[in-house]
Amino acid sequence: MTERQSDTYLKNLAAWTESTARQLAIEESIDLTKEHLEVLLVARQFYADYGFSPSMRPLIKSIALHLDISKARSIYLMQLFPPSPARIAAKIAGLPKPKNCL
Repeated sequence: MTERQSDTYLKNLAAWTESTARQLAIEESIDLTKEHLEVLLVARQFYADYGFSPSMRPLIKSIALHLDISKARSIYLMQLFPPSPARIAAKIAGLPKPKNCL
């Protein structure tokens, strides 16, 4: 497994792969699907563009821009990444924990 920080987030963002994402998802009891991967890629693009992990509102706005508007809803993200979509998505996407997530 890829080296991690003490809080289980990856140390090296460039080391992230879909295989790594699958391993991290298993740890969160999530069976990674195409829908999960779409959101993870949007989160990674957000990080590449802005230099920080998106919290919930910026993640939803990015999803609205890059995916279908029907996926840009907190209920949809809660179903994919419970119990804290922005935090769990960031972890599985190999990104740092969003600053305002508990």
